Amino acid sequence: LDGPTDEIKDTNNRIKIGATATTLAGARAVTQTTGYPVLVRPSYVLGGRAMRIVHDDAQLADAMAEMELFGSLGREGGLSSSRPVLIDRFLQGATEVDVDAIRDHTGEVLIGGVMEHVEEAGIHSGDSACALPAQTLSEQALSTISEYVHKIAAALDVRGLINVQFAVADNKVYVIEANPRASRTVPFVAKATGVPLAMVASRVMLGATLAQLRDEGLVRPPATGHVSVKEAVLPFNRFPEVDTTLGPEMRSTGEVMGIDTTFGRAFIKAQSAAGTELPMQGRVFVSLNDRDKAAAVEIGQALLAVGCTIVATIGTADVLTAGGVVVERVVGKVSQRVQQQSDLGDAVALINDGSIVFVINTPQDSGTHRDGEAIRKAANVKGVSLVTTVRAARAAVQGMRERRDTPLGIRSLQEYHGLSS
Repeated sequence: LDGPTDEIKDTNNRIKIGATATTLAGARAVTQTTGYPVLVRPSYVLGGRAMRIVHDDAQLADAMAEMELFGSLGREGGLSSSRPVLIDRFLQGATEVDVDAIRDHTGEVLIGGVMEHVEEAGIHSGDSACALPAQTLSEQALSTISEYVHKIAAALDVRGLINVQFAVADNKVYVIEANPRASRTVPFVAKATGVPLAMVASRVMLGATLAQLRDEGLVRPPATGHVSVKEAVLPFNRFPEVDTTLGPEMRSTGEVMGIDTTFGRAFIKAQSAAGTELPMQGRVFVSLNDRDKAAAVEIGQALLAVGCTIVATIGTADVLTAGGVVVERVVGKVSQRVQQQSDLGDAVALINDGSIVFVINTPQDSGTHRDGEAIRKAANVKGVSLVTTVRAARAAVQGMRERRDTPLGIRSLQEYHGLSS
């Protein structure tokens, strides 16, 4: 079948939020009911292979053509009559949440941890930083997430670990997917909370109940009083010509963890462990896409407060100047230098000559990506720290500010677990 089949509707049974298709015509029929943007994902792939966020008909055509090519070559992510593409309405700017839980044969569920992603939904969970405990979720959202985890685990009759991923938008909770298995986040949650989740899950799978393990002392209250941040390790330094923009397709090759008394300090430790050294001072290059420009003044003021200076492309500089932020202008485009509009010339040249210590560059949703890609590649080649989302930029400047106020220190994991109240 093709077109709007296997449709998914919202709780009012009115607005279609997803369907499958096997041709471009069928995909376009789906988007006429979902609207743009949509998440396009092939069948039977791992790590988000060939998944895309699509913002218009032209991008949809490109995505479908790529999957048709993969199908003809027999590659992963290919499209065929037996391997349709799933098209979901994409929640722009939503907060993604990961939950690891354990259910025993009596039906009791232990929620090991609720992790709030730093990057917004649309970045593969394996590439996104996340914080435990969650930093901005409301009590209502946390309660709903817990309720949904219990219901899903019961419906699947899980005996052991389950991972459930959510998106939270306007305080409404959406389920992305549920995996009745161990997740890559289990070791992180165990280290963050002091609860040996893998051991607990193994015992549960062999027939023990959570109540029995609680009596034994294996299941205990999680340690509190600190924040843990998981960050992905990305291999871009080995591939200098690759665009470092993150998206639905997973690109990380490992993970690290930072832990401290506040989110900002834990985040900056995680960045350092992943090979990203955020500066103490120096010149920061900022270029935000149109959707993200609303955050420009906030980020600019925070950078100035920690002792950095700012250079920005013309559009971002205009917004910063209007908000009272002192900024030097550069030309972002490498294809045309408009020196009369610029104080400093070409952004890539500044990165190449070592004048920039940190790059904040959020890619355009649609249209040309050439200029931003050249900037990101230059930062990668020079080893300049780079973030490509507003939320990561906010986390970075928060960490820079908290590190400036109190120098970072080292404590053992056992000491953090001893803070439990």
